[in-house]
This record gives sequence, C-alpha cells and structure tokens, in this order.
Amino acid sequence: MIKLSIITINLNNSEGLRRTIESVICQTYTNFEYLVIDGGSTDGSVEVIHEYKDKITYWISEPDRGIYHAMNKGILQAKGDYCQFLNSGDYLLAPNVTEQMLYGVPDSSIIYGNKVREIAGRRVVEKSYEGRQITLLDLYTSTIFHASAYIKRILFDKYGLYDEGLKIVSDWKLYLIAVGLNNEKTVYRDIDLVYFDANGISANKELDKSEREKVLHQVLPHSILLDYQEFAVEGRIVRRLRKNKVIWFFILNIYRIIFRIDKLKAIMK
Repeated sequence: MIKLSIITINLNNSEGLRRTIESVICQTYTNFEYLVIDGGSTDGSVEVIHEYKDKITYWISEPDRGIYHAMNKGILQAKGDYCQFLNSGDYLLAPNVTEQMLYGVPDSSIIYGNKVREIAGRRVVEKSYEGRQITLLDLYTSTIFHASAYIKRILFDKYGLYDEGLKIVSDWKLYLIAVGLNNEKTVYRDIDLVYFDANGISANKELDKSEREKVLHQVLPHSILLDYQEFAVEGRIVRRLRKNKVIWFFILNIYRIIFRIDKLKAIMK
C-alpha cells in the first residue's frame, strides 16, 4: 500500500489553511502522513494548526526564505513513497479522491490528476496530457499542475531539492529535468482531485515568463532550445491566425488546393 506524504505550506492564510486541512483529514485513504510548514504566520494560522494538531504528523512555524524553501523543509521530513504539495487555500475535492487516485495505480515516478479552478465565475476542470507519456516538448510549452501531482520521494534524492533561487517555477524545473530530459514515467488518472486557489504568487505571468526563460537556458542544450523557440513562434502565429476565421478559412482552402494538385500530379506520373 502506497504511503503518501501530503505537505501544506502556509503564510498568513489562516482561512485557506483551515479549508485545506479539513479537506485532508477527512480522506478515506488512511496510509498518509500530513505535514504543515508555516512561515512564521501572525494571523492566527498557528492557532488553526493547534486545533488540528492531533491529525497532523509534523508541523513547524518559523520564518523561511520563500515557497520552495518551505517545500524543501517538508520534503526533508517526509517519510512517504510519494509527496503531494497542497498549499493553503487549495483543497481536495472529495473525501475519497486520494483513495481513487492511488487504487491499483502502476508504479511510476509521477501520478497526476485534474485540477478545478474558477474562471469568469464558473468552475472549470483542467486536464493535462490525458494518459500519454509526457514529452520534453510538452514541458517546454506547459507543465503538470503541482497540487494534483504525486511525486515519488526518491526523485528529490536523484535530481535534487527544489531550486530556492526561483520563486514560482522550481516545480516545473524538476518536471523538465526528471520527465523531459530523463524520461521518468508518468501516470494520469482522470479524477478531479484538487481545487486550485488562483490568488497566489503563481498568477504573476511576467515573473513566470522570466523564470522559465532562465531555467530553459540553464537546462536545455542550445541546439534543442533554438529548435523549440522556433516551434513556439510558429505555434503562436498559427494560434493568432486561427482567431481570424476569415484568414484561417482562406489558408485552409489554399492548403486543400495545393494538396489536390500534388495528389493529381502523383496520379499522372
């Protein structure tokens, strides 16, 4: 039976922390430990932790150097086969979702499900890759959502802890190295696992973009990076063209005409 380490980090978000804790401690799956890493909150978060301390395996409240430093503290204390990072404000969507995720799952480095978030006043289910092995190109353009992923604890021994020099993309950096470059096996489960609180630092798009560029230049060979940058530019052009339905319709028809001419030439040879 897989042992899971659920790690929650928090800083001055007592209301979100309570919601997160309550979603964890009601799980029907029992073979997990729960770790709460608080960054020295002064808003009543520590009092919330005390309310549930008999349900929490390990907790600490002290100043830290940022999100990934707090996560690394949790990893160093984790005893499970897999780690799940469920930050305060995010919560598990039903009492049986952990059990559903881990029931009969094949051995893999990363197991991941779906996240749910609110967009323009309605709840949207977001799925990633849906069952196929994730490639380097996938991770160049996107990521695996952190809270809906179970990451094998041994990966942190193999590839290192989270890069504390980054503020919001260090989890993506780990995926890029472990899965994109080293082909660690991933398993997808079509289960709505986590509700994501979109009000955190990860919503900072400019910071996300600048940190991704930094990581790509650190991690990818120059020749691969050039190819992928060219692919990304071409992809953006196509997406913009598709927004203009008149131009896109014209392009498609030109393509069909060229295809028919080439096919006719082949037949006449």
